[in-house]
Amino acid sequence: MTDSNDSIENFADGYTPDETPEDIIITDDSGRDLYEHFRFVADKGQALLRVDKFLTERLQKSSRNRVQQAAQAGCILVNGKAVKSNYRVKPLDVVQVVMDRPRYDFEIIAQDIPLDIVYEDNFLLVVNKPPGLVVHPGHGNYSGTLVNALAWHFKDNPNYDVADPRMGLVHRIDKDTSGLLVVAKTPDAKTHLGKQFFNKTTKREYVAVVWGIPDPESGTITGNIARDPKDRLRMAVFPAGSETGKHAVTHYEVVERLNYVSVVKCVLETGRTHQIRVHMMHTGHPLLNDARYGGDEILRGTTAAKYRQFVHNCFETCPRQALHARTLGFVHPRTGREMFFTSPVPPDMTAMIDRWRKAAF
Repeated sequence: MTDSNDSIENFADGYTPDETPEDIIITDDSGRDLYEHFRFVADKGQALLRVDKFLTERLQKSSRNRVQQAAQAGCILVNGKAVKSNYRVKPLDVVQVVMDRPRYDFEIIAQDIPLDIVYEDNFLLVVNKPPGLVVHPGHGNYSGTLVNALAWHFKDNPNYDVADPRMGLVHRIDKDTSGLLVVAKTPDAKTHLGKQFFNKTTKREYVAVVWGIPDPESGTITGNIARDPKDRLRMAVFPAGSETGKHAVTHYEVVERLNYVSVVKCVLETGRTHQIRVHMMHTGHPLLNDARYGGDEILRGTTAAKYRQFVHNCFETCPRQALHARTLGFVHPRTGREMFFTSPVPPDMTAMIDRWRKAAF
């Protein structure tokens, strides 16, 4: 594995990984959430100097070419704005290197964690992530993640460096959400796929179980999403068009009514952190057993002890938020062919749904 500094801890094109309060997160002009990996403040006496040379002098093991690639990918910010490699640094400029994932201050250990690979070729693979598997190593989860599993899967591939953000995961889903993810195996593939996610041309459909029956039973939820100022572990919805948060759009449709809950299809137009979870909570219909957004309480139904026990049993059957990334579609970065993949709803969710179907209230 190459030195991570030699790859400048590299360059991001895709969607945002999970955040933790310890991470420094920046939102760029295009609306991407990015993680700060390096920060430098130019001296008061700083002479005008190209930013690629400025950073090469400070990142000792990184080449100027790598810095230029970072700028091309929009990962070099000066005073909070992306700049090209020929930008001239001025006194007191704040120069940041940012990426689409947290900084790995440790070696990524390859671990033999089984992967459910739906498709693989020389350019990408599509994996079906089980619930409970963290995507990226980070604070409190330094091993046992999908990235560790990918390191093992690619251990015999000399061209794949799992620590190099020019390759690897293009987007992410939460730890307790199951479903499909695409992984880029070359820098060009990651750039191409990342642009599709950024331009909202990918197809992403989720299945969720929510409290209550949304009214109307199909529609569109539009509301900016930003971190909840009262709880940094949660996201919150703010009015569309406001200066707070990022534009977010979720299309939903009830596909099955089940007494006090419903099975809902959600199609993402944007891809914000916790988007479906926070949008459905905002409409008064949190996902079942979503502890972070209040779905682990009994929000519909009766006060009978038998009903409370029934809901408790449902939560034990599906001990996580009831959300599954069922469909993923994109254009292949090399062939240009449209590709669609579907993952069946996993057993924990199907068993819980079946309980509600058979319940007699």
